[in-house]
Amino acid sequence: MSDKSADRTAAKPPASARKRRAAAKEAPPARPSVLRLGLRWLARAGVTVAGFYAVLILLFAFLPPPINLYQLGESWRLGGIEKDWVGWDEIAPVMGRSAVAAEDANFCNHWGFDMAAIRQAIESGSNRGASTISQQVTKNVFLWHGRSWVRKSLEAILTPVVELAWSKQRILEVYLNVAEFDEGVFGVQAAAQHYFGVDARDLTALQAARLAAVLPDPKGRSASKPSTFVRSRTRAIMSGAETIAADGRSACFEG
Repeated sequence: MSDKSADRTAAKPPASARKRRAAAKEAPPARPSVLRLGLRWLARAGVTVAGFYAVLILLFAFLPPPINLYQLGESWRLGGIEKDWVGWDEIAPVMGRSAVAAEDANFCNHWGFDMAAIRQAIESGSNRGASTISQQVTKNVFLWHGRSWVRKSLEAILTPVVELAWSKQRILEVYLNVAEFDEGVFGVQAAAQHYFGVDARDLTALQAARLAAVLPDPKGRSASKPSTFVRSRTRAIMSGAETIAADGRSACFEG
């Protein structure tokens, strides 16, 4: 055998090695695991949901939210609801102060969560009074009612975003337009007409406090036929509204 033939023979890989290489080229790529697919799907779903809410939050910083899930449910159950959106300039200033005094006296001093109220609620074993106006707006406009951990988690994520994207005045404006004041009666304009036959801009301090007094339980309380409890709460709200105006706690939405 010549030297050239020997060199070619030595350079040629064994048949078994050639077969392994050919098999490797023909083998399909390894499929991702079920866990990896699931994580990838969750990531994509998370990005989609985050984008959806980001668009809504930016839109509703300027446009009135048309309707929410709770209102849809009540409209179907009752055969219709009363609601009439009005801008901030069409709401009596005392109504804003009354709502804050009733529901969230530290509204101007927090970033969406009243930590002092939350600690107090934890210590007392109750969540009463811990939910801020910002949290209620987030729940009413973007989410649904209920106590599920999914809803609570989304509320905890979205509330600071709403606080960042909206002014305090806008948050309170939306709140007063979506809050339920009687069964099927949503928003301060519809409530003012429903209870007192006036527009929201013409509400007196007493009327505004009466409306604020029914907010925690609109189906069980009445602003036009107040119970002893509602009368007592009305007096406390009127006093609170005067106090937050005097000590500057209304500056973030009246300035």
